[in-house]
Amino acid sequence: MPKTADSRKPLPGRKAQAARNDGIILDAARTVFLADAGAPIAAVAERAGVGISALYRRYPSKEALLRTLCYDGLRRYNEEAAAALELSDDWAVLVDFLRRVVDADVHSLTVRLAGTFTPDESILPEVRRAGTLNDEILRRARSSGRLRAGVTTSDFGLVLEACAAISLPDPQRTAQLRRRVLAMLIDGLAATGELPGPPPEPGEFADRWRPRG
Repeated sequence: MPKTADSRKPLPGRKAQAARNDGIILDAARTVFLADAGAPIAAVAERAGVGISALYRRYPSKEALLRTLCYDGLRRYNEEAAAALELSDDWAVLVDFLRRVVDADVHSLTVRLAGTFTPDESILPEVRRAGTLNDEILRRARSSGRLRAGVTTSDFGLVLEACAAISLPDPQRTAQLRRRVLAMLIDGLAATGELPGPPPEPGEFADRWRPRG
């Protein structure tokens, strides 16, 4: 029988503290790099309230920290997609998936970090899983009979990026407006009529991940 969150044994003292410290560093890094992807790693240490040497012990370079942030974002994306697929209603799967990812604010950071580090092969399993999950969400949406003709999984990314582009100083207002725009975009996914132009090609946005400079 799988363990529940409550039944898991807590981490030993030092490991628990290390996990907390890591969470603090990553939260600080998200805030810093969302504001400025070119910010120095010292700004993350200052935001997290840790010494620069402590940060470097966990992440030997800024690139390693950026890579971890981006990979965590993809894992979160996959978790939200998998959770949406638990629903029995085929159209609700697509709607719930988009809402979950928008609310998780995954794309704001990953798009901003594109090109700031060199991806490695460790992310490939999550990339493949994302493709499989996207395909299943699209299949379910089509089987509902409500999905607009011509929509592809690449269009999901465009919808999510459009919502992530909305950013105001007030996080609550940002979330409200993102939900508002998403509702309009979801209506577009269920609309009739031919979409203008061809859908995004596989890998069409791949160049953004090439290191800059």
